[in-house]
Amino acid sequence: MRRTKVTLIYKRTKNLRAIQLLLGHAKMESTIRYLGIEVDDALEISEQTEI
Repeated sequence: MRRTKVTLIYKRTKNLRAIQLLLGHAKMESTIRYLGIEVDDALEISEQTEI
């Protein structure tokens, strides 16, 4: 259930940093790998996201 919920949140918000915080990951790469998204897409979305 954990992966399903954060995947849904990611699809709605495209906010990788928020997902990283929710999962407690120290590295963004871990979050990207966990979600199974492409690195280039993830980095582009991350750069567009302000926190």
